[in-house]
Amino acid sequence: RPPRSTLFPYTTLFRSRIDASRVAYAKERAQNQVKAAQKARYLLSQCELDKFAYLDAKGFKEMRGNVWRKTEDASPLLIVPMYFKGEICGAQCIGIDGNKKFIYGQRTNDAYFKFGQIGRVFLCEGYASALSLKAITAALKLPCTIYATFSANNLVRMAKFHSGAFIVADNDESKTGQKAAESTGLPWWMPETAEQDINDLHKDVGLFKASQIFRKGIM
Repeated sequence: RPPRSTLFPYTTLFRSRIDASRVAYAKERAQNQVKAAQKARYLLSQCELDKFAYLDAKGFKEMRGNVWRKTEDASPLLIVPMYFKGEICGAQCIGIDGNKKFIYGQRTNDAYFKFGQIGRVFLCEGYASALSLKAITAALKLPCTIYATFSANNLVRMAKFHSGAFIVADNDESKTGQKAAESTGLPWWMPETAEQDINDLHKDVGLFKASQIFRKGIM
């Protein structure tokens, strides 16, 4: 085994290369995030408010969303803006088949879409869940702020910034939503039926019954 004095230069060189690689990666990631935010703003500027198949499928037939058409012949996309600290950082792009994608390179950690500004704070995963939660809380005349976090992992991250929030979890067969909700240490609720989120409940039983079930769940 070579003496430590012989190994030291190689160890120092190896560490310096790792540090340089980390710096380069962080710089590239920051640049990609800037480009993704710019692209999101561009897409939104080109959108038209229109009905969309995904919204119809989620029970919001008459709702109009930000619909982007690259060309007349191309399939349209529903563009859901995502924010970080109040600024657009990217978007969730939803196809007519319900397929969802984020803009390449965008920030997703701590990113959100928000309804409302006052009242009780609710955190949920999906955009459709947020739409149903908005309709249900409106039916209950409950002032609130609703955050769609776009994933169970990010819901946990967002909960750290909202210590008084209430979690509306997805009832996944894998129990991903329940585990995420429990890990926050915050009060939470989810539909009783497996493989349901609050949007599924809303669609299955209607607004009035869903609102009554939800009211009991958050009392």
